[in-house]
Amino acid sequence: MLQDFVIPFLTIGLAELGDKTQIAILCLATQTKKHFLLLLGVVLAFFVTDGIAVLLGNFATNVMPAHYIKIAGGIIFIIFGVITLLRKEDEKAECELKNPFLTGFGVIFVSEFGDKTQIAAGLFATKYHPILVLAGVVFALTILSLMAIFIGRLLIERINRRVISYIAGAIFIAIGIVYIVSGLSGSLPC
Repeated sequence: MLQDFVIPFLTIGLAELGDKTQIAILCLATQTKKHFLLLLGVVLAFFVTDGIAVLLGNFATNVMPAHYIKIAGGIIFIIFGVITLLRKEDEKAECELKNPFLTGFGVIFVSEFGDKTQIAAGLFATKYHPILVLAGVVFALTILSLMAIFIGRLLIERINRRVISYIAGAIFIAIGIVYIVSGLSGSLPC
């Protein structure tokens, strides 16, 4: 039960550290003194986008055989891992702030919808308890958003984003392999 929260929390947290989303939040934070409103908008956007992904992932487990979902999920995780490892250019973020809550919500909603971590949240919901997955994902993203808002500028200057990308890519690939092996062993006749 604890793994249902911890695995999505760690994986999504690591994958998003230094990502364009966090850079966008950092940029937004430099444009306002209403950090709490910005945080509320950002967290609500994460909750909505990842909530949709978790619902879809949980729904998929009820209509498709589990081993097919695991194999497909594994392939998707590996693809995300390879893309993360091969990404060469730093992601840039542009921001324009009018209303901290609405701008934070809008920027994150648009940038996260269809993002690798949103899809990963949906895939985690096919294996783990959906409510705990959503809690782990939103908690990780909230912590990262707080870091971006309050101490992000210092962290971005001191942490090599490329190293974080390598670690996140390797974790995605490892999870993908585990999913595929689990799916294949579930599809073999006993």
